[in-house]
Amino acid sequence: MPQAPAGARRQWAADRAMRAPMRSPGRPEPSRAVQREFWRLIASGVTTVQAAEGVGVSAPVGIRWFRHAGGMTPLSLDEPTGRYLSFAEREEIALLKAQDMGVREIALTIGRDPGTVSRELRRNAATRGGKPVYRAVVAQWKAQQAAKRPKTAKLVGNERLREYVQDRLAGNVRRHDGTIVPGPRTPPWKGLNKPYRRDRRWSTAWSPEQIAHRLKVEFPDDESMRISHEAIYQSLFIEGRGALKRELVTCLRTGRALREPRVRSRNKPQGHVTADVVLSERPAEANDRAVPGHWEGDLIIGTDRSAIGTLVERSSRSTLLVHLPRMEGWGDVNGH
Repeated sequence: MPQAPAGARRQWAADRAMRAPMRSPGRPEPSRAVQREFWRLIASGVTTVQAAEGVGVSAPVGIRWFRHAGGMTPLSLDEPTGRYLSFAEREEIALLKAQDMGVREIALTIGRDPGTVSRELRRNAATRGGKPVYRAVVAQWKAQQAAKRPKTAKLVGNERLREYVQDRLAGNVRRHDGTIVPGPRTPPWKGLNKPYRRDRRWSTAWSPEQIAHRLKVEFPDDESMRISHEAIYQSLFIEGRGALKRELVTCLRTGRALREPRVRSRNKPQGHVTADVVLSERPAEANDRAVPGHWEGDLIIGTDRSAIGTLVERSSRSTLLVHLPRMEGWGDVNGH
């Protein structure tokens, strides 16, 4: 057990008897309140850079938070109960302590029990210089570290379940005789505007939802062979889980390596229609087809990036088809 610093009270050793040594945080990360507000902004549909600016952190920090969490909110967005000290209360304690106020006086000022303030000053004080000094940022970081209750992911601790999920995600399911078990039927690929989708691995792979439901059919009496589709997505998206191979994200139907908030996907512009070409802004003479000379164009994209342009005269319905050749070098795998 480490020796108590000079001037420390007798409770100092007792407070640290059951706590593992903590590494020096360097510059502690922003508080949970800041991170919670960041993920609220992400859920509202704003970009990662905008969310970072909204909570006062740099864009690289916000991007790192988003990527490390796989686009999935890593903490509850609900406000914590008043049972625990908030960062604002810790700042108030630090200011009052700097004014040499006593524990009971501080507790009376912030409306907390004196025992709560006393424990806070002992447990979460900064001790890097040898003498305990209370700083709100360090105290908040220590409290957040002590509150963590990490659990081993189910796919990490169950090798049999992990192999089952990985094989079906990759589409590598075989019978005992070595023959391949075909995956679920996928809708026919039409090749419309998605030139390389037919080459994706998910044409034979199973989705996390299909895997989660199939486990109940194949192992009806084995409760250890159970996992939700959300847990599979988390193992693929969240950095540091290490349960599933990262490259298996290419087997997902969406092909995404990060989760995209639904509100953000709704905010994306659809197609190539802009505000200056919407049909509602079309002149009345073109809308009622009374005056000839108004043409309407469209684009048809087929397989292998073939395309045809159409021009229709609205009054006579005369139609022109325009062949659009592929760009030079299309399909050349050795081209740049």
